[in-house]
Amino acid sequence: MKHPLRAVAACAILLPWTVIQAEEAKMPPRQILLEKAAELPTNQVNARIIRVIFPQGYKTPLHTHEGPGPRYVLRGRVKIEESGQVQEYGPGEVFWESGQWMTAENISEGEAEMLIFEMGTVK
Repeated sequence: MKHPLRAVAACAILLPWTVIQAEEAKMPPRQILLEKAAELPTNQVNARIIRVIFPQGYKTPLHTHEGPGPRYVLRGRVKIEESGQVQEYGPGEVFWESGQWMTAENISEGEAEMLIFEMGTVK
């Protein structure tokens, strides 16, 4: 017959190690970059993530997107003109675009890169 005390001793030794591993597996810290309540025209939304790279000095023509959403600058600096407001954003910055008429201009020394999170209606 095996010694039951050995099994108990092994559990007593391994249990703290398992607890330590569980504590190390905690989720990494999160940082909210932007939070905004948005009213959408419908319950069915077509969500898209678009990556755009602007050459140095490029400025978009006046345009709109299919819907509002957050925009995230990966690199470079962009100047956004929307609804009479002008703002500049750099790497790691997030801003909310309303979906109204706007322009975006790369004002950096090199390329500018952005992620556009767009929430439009399902077609």
